[in-house]
Amino acid sequence: MQPPSRTKLRIGIVCPYSLTIPGGVQEQVMGLARELRRMGYETRVLGPCDGPPPASFVSPLGNSLPTASNGSVAPIAPDPSAQFRTIRLLMEEDFDILHLHEPLAPGPTETALFLHPAPIVATFHAAGVSNGYRYLRAPLAKLADNIAVRIVVSKDALALIQSSIGGEYEVFFNGVELHRYRDASPRELPGRTIFFCGRHEDRKGLGVLLTAFEQLPDDVRLLIGSNGPDTKRLRASVEGHPRIEWLGRLSDADKIAYLKGATLFCAPSLGGESFGVVLIEAMAAGTPVVASSLDGYKNVATAEVDALLCEPGDASQLATALRRVLDDDALAERLRDAGQRRADDFSMTTLAAQYAVVYERLAAERIARRTARAAGHRGWGSRVRRAVARMMNAVPGG
Repeated sequence: MQPPSRTKLRIGIVCPYSLTIPGGVQEQVMGLARELRRMGYETRVLGPCDGPPPASFVSPLGNSLPTASNGSVAPIAPDPSAQFRTIRLLMEEDFDILHLHEPLAPGPTETALFLHPAPIVATFHAAGVSNGYRYLRAPLAKLADNIAVRIVVSKDALALIQSSIGGEYEVFFNGVELHRYRDASPRELPGRTIFFCGRHEDRKGLGVLLTAFEQLPDDVRLLIGSNGPDTKRLRASVEGHPRIEWLGRLSDADKIAYLKGATLFCAPSLGGESFGVVLIEAMAAGTPVVASSLDGYKNVATAEVDALLCEPGDASQLATALRRVLDDDALAERLRDAGQRRADDFSMTTLAAQYAVVYERLAAERIARRTARAAGHRGWGSRVRRAVARMMNAVPGG
């Protein structure tokens, strides 16, 4: 029997990381879900939540367990209770397509990949080095056979995953909900301000920025968003500094307001960045960008065109770049204009449309396979009936 067709595809997006903790993958998951829902797709997000779910379309899978990963701490949920919730929801929701972000991360995405109750689209974000890929290469490669379409967000992510488990991949750059940044009201900030927002850990380079800041004029302020394992140490290193303000964890709305109100945005990361979404966000907000010259950031920014890029870890070079933007209004305006144009290349609307093409193709192929199987069963039944008829005709008196 041919399965009934649906006017709308049901898309299930699974995130391995806690959706209540800020992170690049989480932002992509939520932004993509919002855009797909605007396009008319029935979309739900499944993922760990350390507190109330961030949206009505999120199904929480339990609390996360902070785990060291790629020089950072990943809030994943590998515990059995989270996997049981994942299994139950996958069975109840009956999705047409499953979209897994970081599908080989321990927890819900691996569980969904093992079950694969629907065609799977998988997006790989990580770049750099992965001990999990290194030591579990064979079983992970076997598990990845359940993926119908493999996507990477950058050439750096491609280099990691292809060298680890092989396979063919398409490159879909990350997206940003541009309207959220362009339509937002800026936070009113006195004087000249530098804004940093990122996890307080070594690879984000906040310590380098604090050193560079000491070389800047006395009328410049530094606003530091978010927190992390190094917050206490870093705050102690500049304790009582009158021009440094520690904002703590920010809501999305507050982050955007500070980003839009700041004189410039600084991303001094030291490594481990597969893509520069945060740079696109600053560009979309109309804020000049000073960042490290990392391969992941150069996917987005071009030095001296839409951003100033510095050698990672070089505090003196960073201070020089910051001062150039602060002191040169013409340069700042040129970076703002070029950044706005560059941000247009990374619209979440465009990204969602790319994924929708993949979803629709996989759904059509699934229906075609089911139809073919149903036709095959009917053909087999007809052959049996004809064979029985022939046998009956061959029997005297049949």
